[in-house]
Amino acid sequence: MILAAVDDLLFSSKIRTTAKQAGVELSFARTPTEILEQARSLRPSLVIFDLNSVKAEPIDTIGAMKSDDALSQIRTLGFVSHVHTGLIDAARAAGVDEVMARSAFAARLAEILLAASPSTP
Repeated sequence: MILAAVDDLLFSSKIRTTAKQAGVELSFARTPTEILEQARSLRPSLVIFDLNSVKAEPIDTIGAMKSDDALSQIRTLGFVSHVHTGLIDAARAAGVDEVMARSAFAARLAEILLAASPSTP
């Protein structure tokens, strides 16, 4: 199970389509409350954050996950425009496990989803 904290329609659609093609279970959450609740209930192997999302408050939400003993071991990946260096630094300070440029994330999406879903054939 992968949780996507993404509200951008283009990326949501791309993630949903790629997950379906790869046979990967996927859920979306768009607000900090939804993200934290689904992280607790679904125990995803990965939470993907659009670091540019305003709704998801990704920096604060990642910080909340990483400071919560029940959620801190869940892997997090954030994608962002490579020119937003302040946002990249803030995500790293909050504890995100990996940050990728939007273009690299889009190019490697299938690989990322499959690697996070070891039970997928």
